[in-house]
Amino acid sequence: MIDPVIINFAAALGIGLLIGAERERRKGDGPARASAGIRTFSLAALAGAAAQSVGGMPLLGIVVAGTAVLCAFAYQRAAAKPDHDPGLTSEIALVLTPLLGGLCMQRPALAAGIGVTVAVLLAARTPMHAFVRHALTEAELRDALMFAGATLVILPLLPDRAMGPFEAFNPAKIWIVVILVMAIGGIGHVAVRVLGVRYGLPLAGFAGGFISSTATIGAMGHRAKSAATRNAPVAGAVAGAVLSTVATVLQLALVLAATNLPVLQHLTVPLIFAGLVAVAYGAAFTISALHQAEDSDEKPGRAFRLTGALVFAAMLAVILLASAALQHFYGTAGVLAAATLAGFADAHAAAISVASLQLDAQAAAVPILAGFTANALSKAVFAWVGGGRAYALRVIPGLVLVAVAAWAGLLLV
Repeated sequence: MIDPVIINFAAALGIGLLIGAERERRKGDGPARASAGIRTFSLAALAGAAAQSVGGMPLLGIVVAGTAVLCAFAYQRAAAKPDHDPGLTSEIALVLTPLLGGLCMQRPALAAGIGVTVAVLLAARTPMHAFVRHALTEAELRDALMFAGATLVILPLLPDRAMGPFEAFNPAKIWIVVILVMAIGGIGHVAVRVLGVRYGLPLAGFAGGFISSTATIGAMGHRAKSAATRNAPVAGAVAGAVLSTVATVLQLALVLAATNLPVLQHLTVPLIFAGLVAVAYGAAFTISALHQAEDSDEKPGRAFRLTGALVFAAMLAVILLASAALQHFYGTAGVLAAATLAGFADAHAAAISVASLQLDAQAAAVPILAGFTANALSKAVFAWVGGGRAYALRVIPGLVLVAVAAWAGLLLV
C-alpha cells in the first residue's frame, strides 16, 4: 500500500505543475519574460509540503515569507523595465503555492480543489476581463455587490428564531425571502441577457419555481411592471410566473413521495390535472411571447430592485402575522384550518404537516389541497401588488384554473 505521505507530496507536486503550466504559457520570452514558470511553481509547492512535514506551521511560515521576499525582488526588477506593467497575479499565485503545498499534508482534497480553482482563475484572465469591462454594466455590478452584502453580511447577523407578536416572525427566514426574490430576479436577468425576453423569462420562471414559486411570481411581476411602463409585451413574464407553478406541483409530488406515499397515490390524479393545466396555460403565454418581437427598448439595466424584494418580504410577514394571530385566538380548528393557514406561506409546508399525521389518504387529501389553494391565493395577491393590473389579470386566471383542476381531480377520485 502506498504511504499516504507520498500521496500528499504527489498532490502538492500536481498543484505546482498545474498552476506552473498555466503561468509558463504566459511567461513570455527574452529579457521581458516573467521570473516564474512551471519549475518554480512546482518547487514552491514541494517546498511548502516539505516544510509542513518537517517543521510544521513555523517552518511553513518561514518558507512562505521567503517566497514573498523573492517575489518582491522579482516584481521590483520587472517594474523597473520601461513600458512594462508587471502586475501582481503571478507573484500572488507563487506565494499561495507553498501554502497549498503545506495544506496537502493535512487536507489534500481541499488543497487540490483550491489549486484547480486558482489555475482556472489564471487561465480565464481574458474572458473575465472582457466580461467585467464590456459585458457587465455598472448597474449590474452594483446589484451583484448588493446581493453579496445581503447574503454574506446581513443574513449572518440576523437572529434565526421566532420572535415578535405571537412569535410570528423569524428575521433570518424573512430575509432569506428577500435574497430569494433578488436571486430569482438575477436569474431572470441573466436568462434575458443570454436568450432574450422570449426564451429567457419562461425558462427562468420554471427554474425559479423550484426555489420559490411565490417569490418567482413576485420577481416576474416587477419585470412585467417595468415592461408595461414602456408599453412592451408582458407575455414572457406571465409565462415564467405560471410555469413556476408547474415546479410547485412537481415539488409537492416529491414531498408527498418522501413523507407519505399512500397520500401521493390518492392525490396523483389531482396533481396531474393541476400540472397539465399549469403547463397548458404557461405554454399559451410562452407561445405568445415567442411570436412577439424582442423589446428593442430592453436595456441591461438592473438585475433586480431591492425595494421590490423588501415589499414582497413585508407582505409575507403580514400573512405570517395574520396566520399566527388566527391560530392564537381561535386555535387550529382541525387539520383543515391549520393546513389552510400554513398554505398562505408555503404549500409544501402544509403538505408535509398533514402528510406526517396519522391520517388515512382520503382524510389527508382535502387539507393538503386546501393549503395548495391558499397558497395560490397568496400568489394572486403578490401578483397584483408586484406586477400591477395588466400582469395580475393574466396570471391570476391561471392560478385559479390550476387550483380548480386539482379539486376537480379529487372529485373524480
